[in-house]
Amino acid sequence: MNAMHEAIRGRILESIEAKRRMLEDQVLVGQILLSVEWVVAAYRDGRKTLIAGNGGSAADAQHIAAEFVSRFDFDRAGLPSIALTTDTSILTAVGNDYGFDRIFSRQLEAHGNEGDVFVGISTSGNSPNILRALATCREKGIRSIGLTGSGGGRMAELCDLCLRVPSAETPRIQESHILIGHILCGLVEDALFGPGRVAP
Repeated sequence: MNAMHEAIRGRILESIEAKRRMLEDQVLVGQILLSVEWVVAAYRDGRKTLIAGNGGSAADAQHIAAEFVSRFDFDRAGLPSIALTTDTSILTAVGNDYGFDRIFSRQLEAHGNEGDVFVGISTSGNSPNILRALATCREKGIRSIGLTGSGGGRMAELCDLCLRVPSAETPRIQESHILIGHILCGLVEDALFGPGRVAP
């Protein structure tokens, strides 16, 4: 029992350490702020966010989109956000007809417009379907924000803004990605609807 107890504490401490490194990374903090500004500008201009990832990152995409559409801290109007991971008919049709690497880019071709913001989530930074989606963003004038790990992968050169969590461990990266997602949702909500709050 003591060994299991210490294993639990160890994982909590690892997560705290990853967050501490984020806190001290002034470049990353500045990039999160810029992400907030881009999303606020998109929403003020009547645009939307589109979010995608694979596996646990797909769940994060849906989580973040749900916070925008429903609410985060308080009641307010819904904000348009689409998780490109949710429609099984589209995913299987595109995967079958064009290949799994196009399941997100094809949806961006259909739903994305200039001025929208795409958030691509990949712990490795090398997910082929996310990379393909980022290329489509460049073609269509869609701003792109990438969430990845310390290495950055190929995403680093394709994103307009690449937020690299200072960790190489997938669980710690994913825990940090949802923290960034919550910060993004909360600050965007404050800027657009929070009375008396500081807007970017």
